Amino acid sequence: MAKNNKSITDIVCDFLKKQKLSPIPVQTLNEEAETTRYFGGDLKEFIAAAKTLGAKGIFVETLYLEEDEFFYDSGMDDDEYLALYGNGDSCGCDGECKCGSAGSPSGKGKKKAKDDDSDVDAVYFEPEDLDGLDLTLLKPEMAKYLDRIGEACGVRLTVPGVDHLEVELFAEWYDKFAELVDEASEAIEIDPTDTLRQAQAIFEEADDSASSSTDKSVKKIAAHPPKKSKKAKK
Repeated sequence: MAKNNKSITDIVCDFLKKQKLSPIPVQTLNEEAETTRYFGGDLKEFIAAAKTLGAKGIFVETLYLEEDEFFYDSGMDDDEYLALYGNGDSCGCDGECKCGSAGSPSGKGKKKAKDDDSDVDAVYFEPEDLDGLDLTLLKPEMAKYLDRIGEACGVRLTVPGVDHLEVELFAEWYDKFAELVDEASEAIEIDPTDTLRQAQAIFEEADDSASSSTDKSVKKIAAHPPKKSKKAKK
C-alpha cells in the first residue's frame, strides 16, 4: 500500500472542500487583537456550526512543532515573577544580602537551613524557577521528536466574523508528543525541587557516558527562556 504523504493541513483542506467550504490559508500575526471563541467539539461538529453561522469559507492556519516546546514554560512572565518574588533588593541589603529574606538575591527566600546545622543550605524551588528546563531530561522519549522541529503538526480552523469561532486539530504523532510534555510539566509542578534533582542526575549520567565514548551530542540542562507558543494547551 502506498504511503500517504499528505500533511494534516492537506487532509483537513480536502475534507473542507467535500463539505462545500473553501479553505482559506491564513497566518496569525497578533493573537491579542483577535476576539476568539474556542470550539469544544470535533471537526464534523465544527463544520456544522460553521454552516449554521453562514460561513462560505474557513480560515486554515498550519501549526508547526517549535523548538521551544521542548523546554518547560510555567506561563509566568517576568513582570509576574517580579511582582511575586521582588526584584532582589526588597530586603534593603543593597544587592549583598545574606539574610535569605524574600526578594533577596540569595535565593528569593527559598533557602532554608538544614536541621543538622550544616553549612550547606537546602534550596527549594517553585515551578517558575525551572522555566527553560530541557524536558528531554525528564522524558528521554521526547528526543525522537527533535527531528520533527519545523514540521506541520496541526491546523487552526477559524470561521470568519467579528467573533471568530476557532478549533485546533493535531496530527496523531503530535498528540503523543504533547502527552509527554504534559507529563514532564506535571512532575515539575508537583515537586520542582525533586524533579530538578532527577534531571541533574540524568544529565550527569549521560554526561559521564558521553565522556567515555565519542558521542558528543548530549545536551546541557537548558537555560533557555521559552517563548509563548501559538498553540493552545491541550
